[in-house]
Amino acid sequence: MALLTPQGVKEVFQFQKPQGREHLRRLLNWEAFDELRDTRSSILLDTLYETVIFAVGKGFPWAEVVQAVKFTEELLKETKGCSITEAVTILGNKLGDYQSQFNTTRLLALCDYFHNTFIRHYKLYQYVLGQDQEVNLTVTHVEVRAPPQPLPLAEGTDGDLWRHKQQVAELSSAEVQKRVNLLLLKETLRLEQEHMLHETFGDDGARAQPRQPLGREALERLVSKAIHIQIACLQELLQYEIQVAFDILDLRLQKKTLSLNAPVPLLPSITGQVTREDLPKSNKTNKGKKAKAKK
Repeated sequence: MALLTPQGVKEVFQFQKPQGREHLRRLLNWEAFDELRDTRSSILLDTLYETVIFAVGKGFPWAEVVQAVKFTEELLKETKGCSITEAVTILGNKLGDYQSQFNTTRLLALCDYFHNTFIRHYKLYQYVLGQDQEVNLTVTHVEVRAPPQPLPLAEGTDGDLWRHKQQVAELSSAEVQKRVNLLLLKETLRLEQEHMLHETFGDDGARAQPRQPLGREALERLVSKAIHIQIACLQELLQYEIQVAFDILDLRLQKKTLSLNAPVPLLPSITGQVTREDLPKSNKTNKGKKAKAKK
């Protein structure tokens, strides 16, 4: 408390709260402490700092602000472990001891302040400041990644134009996927046709006698089966090709519609940027000039 001077409390008041608390700690000649682990010292420092703020707010001279901080520190030490009745008695006696330090108005203000803060929450003060606290603190280090540096605005794209390009790209991708699906179906049908023909001719070959030529009826039956298998696969492929052709035409029609309704990009001009609202006006102006030239 010897280092706490009127100039010192003035500096404490002029700082923001975090800097003011730290400056007050140095003036009180306290060692640095962990705010999270040493809650007792943190709350005690808060109490002394709030006394400074209260006293200055009530118009105490800087010298009396120092006395108010001293009064607070002594009161907290002397009431440690006492009952609330004993604490009220100690507060009254201490106010009497400090009558020569404050005038009546400021002494009453100091009395009201401690009655409304310290006495009203006396049990809480005693619980925190009067006994050791077991602190279970878990510290987790979390890596915070900053967002990537944005590109210059000059390299940006108008929102409507960007969305238009995305829609065109999606339609193009859908058309490519349709063609890929058609190729996959062709290959699947080819393999299925080969498998069915193999089963058909294999079964007939197994039933036929070794080195015995096929009769007319057997040959016609095998040819009929082969033609039926090929026609069935060809019919399925043809139906799918027709459907794919219609789908691709529909996708191309959508792309053409998008191209006709494409947003107009903003073009740089000599005096600045040309807005979309300016473009129709300039077109009308050009039409007017052409009409006059014809006349």
